[in-house]
Amino acid sequence: MKLKFFFVVVIGFISYSFSQKPNDLKKIDSVKKYIYNSKKIDSLSIAEAHYNIAEFYRKTSALTDSAFYYYHKAEKLFKELDAKYELALTLYGIAVIQKNEKDFIGSEVASVEALTLLESLKETEDIIRLKSFVYNNLGIVFKELDQYAESVKYFNKSIELKKELKGDNKYIIDATINNLANTYKNAQQYDLAINYYKQILEKKGLRKENPGMYALVLDNYANTLYLSKQYSQLPDLYFKALKICDSIDHRGYTSIIINQHIAEFYNDQGKKELAKNYAYIAKDISEKYHNDDLLKSLLLLSKIEEGDAAAKHLRAYINLNDSLQKNERIIRNKFARIRFETSQLERENIQIAKERMWLLIISVVLIIASFLLYLVINQRNKNKELQFIQTQQATNEEIYNLMLSQNESIEEARAIEKKRISQELHDGILGRLFGTRLSLDSLNFNSSEEAIKTRSQYINELQVIEQDIRKVSHELNTDFVSGSGFIDIIKTLVETQTLVYKLDYKFEKDNSIDWDEVSNKKKIHIYRIIQETLHNIYKHANATFVNISLKLNENIITLKIEDNGSGFDVNKAKSGIGLKNMNSRIQDIHGTIHITSKKDSGTIVTIEVPIN
Repeated sequence: MKLKFFFVVVIGFISYSFSQKPNDLKKIDSVKKYIYNSKKIDSLSIAEAHYNIAEFYRKTSALTDSAFYYYHKAEKLFKELDAKYELALTLYGIAVIQKNEKDFIGSEVASVEALTLLESLKETEDIIRLKSFVYNNLGIVFKELDQYAESVKYFNKSIELKKELKGDNKYIIDATINNLANTYKNAQQYDLAINYYKQILEKKGLRKENPGMYALVLDNYANTLYLSKQYSQLPDLYFKALKICDSIDHRGYTSIIINQHIAEFYNDQGKKELAKNYAYIAKDISEKYHNDDLLKSLLLLSKIEEGDAAAKHLRAYINLNDSLQKNERIIRNKFARIRFETSQLERENIQIAKERMWLLIISVVLIIASFLLYLVINQRNKNKELQFIQTQQATNEEIYNLMLSQNESIEEARAIEKKRISQELHDGILGRLFGTRLSLDSLNFNSSEEAIKTRSQYINELQVIEQDIRKVSHELNTDFVSGSGFIDIIKTLVETQTLVYKLDYKFEKDNSIDWDEVSNKKKIHIYRIIQETLHNIYKHANATFVNISLKLNENIITLKIEDNGSGFDVNKAKSGIGLKNMNSRIQDIHGTIHITSKKDSGTIVTIEVPIN
């Protein structure tokens, strides 16, 4: 890691040095030797070094083919490392070189490939910035291809992205707006172009903070006025732009263009001497800097001059144009050879990737097959377990039905026996006691005071006995609530289950419910619902307390089971076997079920069943 950091710092320092001394190539050669001879540098550092060398050649020298060569060396390594952002950055550098060398189709392809990579990455500040630059490059490419609608589309995308960037990005935004205005100018949509130029020129502080940009835009604005035949501000605007260039010693590209534009204006106005003067100034400067601009200057002079001078400049223009086209073909051929080498490497990588893909597919198929086999076996075991549970439930229901039937038989026998005893008391003992009372009453004719008193006492006693016997007979003949046995069964279930599940509980019952009027079917389903709900609370709720109540309201039995568990989202919860069984039972006895629950707030299950 330390070596990598040192290496990157060295490259950065050398790049800076060359920006100050572009004619000195010795240091860059030493870096190349260091790369080739070192075995300690990782692939990513080497790729970054190639990229930095390419950037140096592109920005600080005319060695375009060398820049392209090192970009492609970096491209190969970044592809192998799957370093998508760095690869996109490299492709952008390649696209810029191809655009500058008029390989517009190649530049478009490289730009689109860079955008495809960037679209697959998470948007960060660096990603957005690079995308905006690539869109700007595509805008220039399509402008040069005279596809103005496409050019406008990409410039607008670039502007939108640059506006999303943090910090002060007004100058890079203005540069793209200027490019957009140039497209409208080339498309002869002069009004739109003028509006965009004005938008830049009217910004406060631009002339002071960035005079070079101001002069460039001002010249473009003036030239658009000239093309649209609006001469009122000309040539003053041209001279204003030229003066700014001179004040900052900007004797490069912008100065050449301004002098060419002034020459065009004066030539159009018939002022040949002035036109020649500025055309020659443009030619002299362009001979030192830009071949393309020299080409334009020669063509302009061939139009301004007359006779042999015009022919001389035209021949020079043709020769230079042929030479430039030849050089462009040579450079494009070099680019093609480099791309061919890269494509060959890519084909080899594709073959390796295919072999790896087949290996991956076979591995995935085997894993999926094993997983499906596991699922089948697991599902079979679950089905067997479910069948066992269902069989057990059916057996339990049968046992419970037998238990309830036996309970009904017992209750019926008890009722018969009570009725028999009642009849015996009424017809036997009570009749005899009544006869005795009459006999004693007849003896009451004995007039002695003591006899009367004694007989009266016996008679009163017999009346008391008669009343007691009548009371017992009446109570025996009145049947008690035999359904209390069902409540005992429920209570036993709750006590047993909560003990096993380690739950505290509270059980409330409504004594006004006449369970004799409730069918065995409903009792069984109520019993099973309580059992299933307690099981679900234990299994899913992590509760410590449960409150169970049975109440009667307008001939409707309401069963309410409330726990203090973890709760769940009722809308998102999956309907398991237990809940399906509960719903099936409720439907079978024409009841309703309502479940309310919240996360960490417990669950309430409310079931309503009609008695009849």
